[in-house]
Amino acid sequence: MSTTRRSTLIVYGRHAMREARLAAARGGQHGLQIMSFEQAAVRLAGGFVRPIDEESLRAAIQTVLPETPMGELEEIKMLPGMIGAAADTLHKAWRAGIDLTSRSDDHPRLEAIARLEAAVFTELPGGMMRPIDIVAAAISRITHAPAIFGSMEIVGLTELSPCWRPLLKALAEHIPIQWTSGPRPVPAWLKECGISVARGDAEAPAIRSVSAATAYHEAVETLRWVRALLASGVSPADIAIATASPADYDDHFLALRADANIDLHFVHGVPAVTTRDGQTAAALADIIVRGLSHSRLRRLAALCRDSAPLAALPPGWMRVLPSDAPLSTPSAWNQLLARLAPDDWPDGIDHAPVLRAAVDLLAMGPDAAREIGEAFLKGRALSIWRKALLAGPAGAIDSTLESLKQDDGLEASVSVAWMPASALAASPRRFARLIGLNSSRWPRGIAEDRLIPDHIIPTGELDPLPVNFADRRDFDTILATTGSEVVLSRARRDSDGRLLGRSPLLAFYGEETYLRRNVVPTHAFSETDRLMARPREFAADPQALSARSCWRDWRMADVTAHDGLVRSDHPLVLAILERTQSASSLKTLLRSPLNFLWRYALGWKSPQGSTEPLVLDALQTGDLIHLVLDRALRNLEAAGGLASADTAAIQAAVDEAAGEVAAEWESERPVPPPVIWGRTLGDARALAGQALAYGNDHLPGSRSFGEVPFGGSEPKSEAALPWDASVPVIIPDTGFHIAGYIDRLDIADDGSWALVRDYKTGKPPKGDIRVNGGRELQRCLYAFAVKALLGDHIAISASLLYPREPLDLQLDEPDIVLTEIKAYLRAARNALTSGAALPGPDTGSDYDDLAFALPANAGATYCKRKQAAATERLRAVAPIWEAE
Repeated sequence: MSTTRRSTLIVYGRHAMREARLAAARGGQHGLQIMSFEQAAVRLAGGFVRPIDEESLRAAIQTVLPETPMGELEEIKMLPGMIGAAADTLHKAWRAGIDLTSRSDDHPRLEAIARLEAAVFTELPGGMMRPIDIVAAAISRITHAPAIFGSMEIVGLTELSPCWRPLLKALAEHIPIQWTSGPRPVPAWLKECGISVARGDAEAPAIRSVSAATAYHEAVETLRWVRALLASGVSPADIAIATASPADYDDHFLALRADANIDLHFVHGVPAVTTRDGQTAAALADIIVRGLSHSRLRRLAALCRDSAPLAALPPGWMRVLPSDAPLSTPSAWNQLLARLAPDDWPDGIDHAPVLRAAVDLLAMGPDAAREIGEAFLKGRALSIWRKALLAGPAGAIDSTLESLKQDDGLEASVSVAWMPASALAASPRRFARLIGLNSSRWPRGIAEDRLIPDHIIPTGELDPLPVNFADRRDFDTILATTGSEVVLSRARRDSDGRLLGRSPLLAFYGEETYLRRNVVPTHAFSETDRLMARPREFAADPQALSARSCWRDWRMADVTAHDGLVRSDHPLVLAILERTQSASSLKTLLRSPLNFLWRYALGWKSPQGSTEPLVLDALQTGDLIHLVLDRALRNLEAAGGLASADTAAIQAAVDEAAGEVAAEWESERPVPPPVIWGRTLGDARALAGQALAYGNDHLPGSRSFGEVPFGGSEPKSEAALPWDASVPVIIPDTGFHIAGYIDRLDIADDGSWALVRDYKTGKPPKGDIRVNGGRELQRCLYAFAVKALLGDHIAISASLLYPREPLDLQLDEPDIVLTEIKAYLRAARNALTSGAALPGPDTGSDYDDLAFALPANAGATYCKRKQAAATERLRAVAPIWEAE
């Protein structure tokens, strides 16, 4: 029976370990253990010794930092980034073998950091040691090295931190050690250790240099290069992409990887927020940092439906949240939860206490970040949350989450690898593309430590292996160890268009190939790339044919199917014409048939944001004033009637109504900042008071009604109505049913006279108007509805009231105006039925909220181009556009 002799292979980095283990398994190398030098030191130290990992160190610093006096650093110790800076400084000192305690008398800054180090040691789990302590423990057990390691081979390393060098020298006296450098440089200090060095000849790969337009273009060209290699039969395991700082390119490769359908392994990990679990943690962080709101709660609930605080809520519970309410303040949530009834919930059961508990927990903010995370998150999302709290303060957890990485789940040994240059230098591949070779990016500059500047401890002592030298060493190593091909790539400009310089590392590699952005690739990296690079092939694609046809039609003066022509008697068109209309929908039909089709047949509408606006727009301001007017009018009628109220009573009713409306508005809709909101409410009170006080002498003893429904519209309040609101109202000879709400209706006590008023909060027209080009239909249609519901015996007066002036525009001869409107409505109905859903004068205007569906700058170009043809096709309707 034969026994396998133990041996140890020392490599650098996780990627090199995985590659070496796969090679050992394939080669049947039994008895070979593969590890880093730090792991070897811990193995020899024995017992429960372990190194101080990053997560434990940050947790300890976070715990002890608030109570540890930091001297001149006291004022900044609680700022974001301090935990990371302290961890970096301690790691540098430990790797350099610097004893901070023995040097604490050299400078107050060192005394403070030594004090922090001592506090950290008391907080760390038992068995965790600094590198110098691990080395001391390992040397004390050096006689066990032959049994633990057997022979040792060190492969792929070009340097070793000073803290580990005493142990390496001691090991060389007890076990055979070989430093296999190959073509890599050998550190000078290695000669003193008595270790044999196995050198090798440098590889002679084909080297070429290229330049791309931008970093994104570099990523595109890189994946094209990868695709070409794969198409030629090269194994993915032989292809590597590297740069000094991968974070600059991670987003580009993440986006392109999905489109390319290439297994591109991120050796250094992918950003945690690119995963669903990371997005769940990010949604919670958004609430913690920026406060609870409607949109943020919806995002969180969608990502963690089964979390404990939300698990008891029924499916579809989010419908109890008003769609356009921001709910960005505690008072808004309290008002919403207070008025929720059991019938508002999908299952008819009151779940307000459960939702209130969840809202109250989320409202606790950064101080309760740990408690909130434990309650709402679980699994991988909770793990990410805990790491983020260790990496930085809770108040900046959203920024911390963006810096966290996690494994992408791909196997490095069978995938194309995207990695830092240091990882490729330790584990070379046959084909390598080095990107980001710009000045100041590769090699990177040397920077002082954030807490121990150069005048306290020289940078060369604190960081004997600076990043600048490491970048140069890695570059040379990659060129010397890559077997077949190396492509050196750089970007000519940054994302803002500024010119970028070449890296000094490129000085010896001849002329570079200039890669144009619009070049036709020999090997496209994806289907999209292939079609975009081959216009003839793309032109045959059905989607491209449709897009090209649409573009051509838009450029023509004639109207086409892409301008709104549909087949005659289309069932969807007939269906929307049979629905109950409003004055607004009929105005849209007359002035923009295309928008009428989009809005009512296709259901299109502009997205409504729930963010807090700086000011209310004109439509929102009008809604606010109308709500105040309606509430004040109801209060006045309940207190004796508007007709008998004096100015003081009217103003008191308006003030009371404004307060009630403001409270409801704040809980249901976005509101501006407090100062502007207060000014807006004051303006609404003033206009409402002027509107209610205007012209009260017309109908003494009358009854007044506000927001009066008709034609089937649902009442907005429980106030008494002058008629049955469910009775249909039909415009004769048009086939249109109409419904809506009359802003104000005053009826004489004897029922002989009625005044219909429509409030307008904008600027009045310069002259008298009748239908105003089809924009003003309300006076006439509302007057007709009142007469249809109250009887022909009643005299109707219809007007537009502009309280800012004040100005009351009466409609003369409403019967004649109604006859004109009916003719235009019949023409519009016939035109739409025949298939002419074409642009009108309101299409593409400043107030067209569906202009996003038109060509860019449609009002100045497209609409003018189509105007003549559309007017000709709508010739029976077009005269109303010029009517006064």
